[in-house]
Amino acid sequence: MLKKTVAFVLSTSLLLQNAPLVYADNINLPDIGTAAASTLSIGQEMEMGDYYMRLLRADAPIINDPVLNQYINDLGKKLVLKAESVQTPFHFYIMKSNVLNAFAFFGGNVVIHSRLILDTNNESQLASVMAHEIGHVTQRHLARAMENQNRNSPYVWGATLGSLLLTLANPEAGMMAITSTMAGSTQSMISFTQSNEQEADRVGLRTLARAGFDPYASSEFLQKLADETRFSSKPPEILLTHPLPNSRLSDIRNRSLQYSKKDVAPSLNYYLTKARLAILFSNNINTGKLLLEDYKKLNNEQSKIAMVYGSALADYRSGNYQRAKQQLQPLLDNDPNNIWYIDLMTDIDLNTNNNNAAINRLQAALKKSPNSSALQLNLANAYVKNKNYQQAVSLLHRYTFEHNDDTNGWELLISAYGGSHSRAQEMSAQAELIALEGQFQGSIQILQNAKNQTKGDQIMISRIEARIKQLQQLQQRYAKYSKR
Repeated sequence: MLKKTVAFVLSTSLLLQNAPLVYADNINLPDIGTAAASTLSIGQEMEMGDYYMRLLRADAPIINDPVLNQYINDLGKKLVLKAESVQTPFHFYIMKSNVLNAFAFFGGNVVIHSRLILDTNNESQLASVMAHEIGHVTQRHLARAMENQNRNSPYVWGATLGSLLLTLANPEAGMMAITSTMAGSTQSMISFTQSNEQEADRVGLRTLARAGFDPYASSEFLQKLADETRFSSKPPEILLTHPLPNSRLSDIRNRSLQYSKKDVAPSLNYYLTKARLAILFSNNINTGKLLLEDYKKLNNEQSKIAMVYGSALADYRSGNYQRAKQQLQPLLDNDPNNIWYIDLMTDIDLNTNNNNAAINRLQAALKKSPNSSALQLNLANAYVKNKNYQQAVSLLHRYTFEHNDDTNGWELLISAYGGSHSRAQEMSAQAELIALEGQFQGSIQILQNAKNQTKGDQIMISRIEARIKQLQQLQQRYAKYSKR
């Protein structure tokens, strides 16, 4: 299901296979104990993270592509399972951006720019960036920075952080979006986090190795960035927000030597991810062409498959559905449970009025992978396109209950209720969608209007009134974070 369209490097401008695995014994993890607990609890971190994510949904180009979302979160989960001191859930997002950067914030929210994924040479390099940023979160660097900042109220500090996050999410707007007062406090934040980069490197390196990736990828990617910008007038954003002094590069390189080198082949999903980003989510059509040329030069089995998939994507994007299907069909025949192929073939079918073929394929695939969010969303979308609105509603009720922060589910539920002329339910789903973007007052107003559409259904009225009360409480609680 193709839709409009961030793993984790804590921005310093926010304070901002075979060889046996060897673990380093001298990675001196900080004794965080109760560090930052007097300033900010884990519960407060999660609350603030939820608030800031709502801001980003409203103002940042988050890529809401189900297949890409499933990949980046599966990769992130693999790393988090091997990380230490994990105290919050983690959520990984990709943001459409030609700026080479990534960032993270409270509540385990990790945002990676699409350009960074495209610039990695292999999956271990991508995982190294994500592991580094997971380390920033687990070591609570933001909360510790707040404690270091004259013990300011977390709410006052948090409002500044919110503005900085939006600036990172829209770097083209420039730092002029930050007031002079905020800029002053930002400088001291940078000073603090520069001392934490090596700590995050050490923690991230351990996570990377334990998760089965090549531990040398961390230093290789940092060296790649340094080499590419050696003669540049302005380094990439990631090196502005993550300073790379020689001491840091030397330290991570030396620590890598304490591990065995691992020859880890990138997964097929990694190659498919890059193809999808380059072809469907790049403003420059040459990005996809250049990537496919690189895949041809690699000449390995995974890159050959991804090259065919990428060509089919390009045909689909240009509207040549017949040729796209001809290229994709052999891949699907050879790997019928591959969600990337199923997703694209579904879109081809829906655009050529083969709705039933899409539905049958998706129903069969879900029997083998019932927990796949991408397949569930694809099937719901196919139901809506085929005007099977009640089946879509039934599926989406379960989906939005389990994934209540996924805007894709709510958007499809709006369409399903709209198609079945269930006005009150349609408005209720719309209220949930805009609440995820921080528009609490608008959401409450829509729910008030939905009450008038219930035709005396007291159960529905009670549910709406209860939800209005919840949103009012949330609006009041989150108001403190928007104060300047």
